Amino acid sequence: MATKIRLARGGSKKRPHYAIVLSDSRMRRDGRFLEKLGVYDPMLAKDDEKRVVMNIDRIKELLATGAQPTDRVARFLESAGVLAKKVRSNPKSAIPGKAMTERAKKKADKAAEPVAE
Repeated sequence: MATKIRLARGGSKKRPHYAIVLSDSRMRRDGRFLEKLGVYDPMLAKDDEKRVVMNIDRIKELLATGAQPTDRVARFLESAGVLAKKVRSNPKSAIPGKAMTERAKKKADKAAEPVAE
């Protein structure tokens, strides 16, 4: 059975609260899970130690047996020092959008015009 370490959403509308769970990869996000491994409360301050609480020892065991963390959980594990930092790159993030490209073109055209005296 392929297992995933993922977030299961709880809480009310606009007040999210997540459980870090081990689940079968075929189950729904908030569906049945095998084991609860921790909690994530995004409403707390980023420097609050209760924002992300995980059972690190159990997670290490599960990773050794082949459980795959989702992207967000992998980031939590990287910050906790369980996983090695992964190099991420988004090459399109540095490319300006359509409107900015047009503005830059207009500005360059205006700068290239001869000055009439």
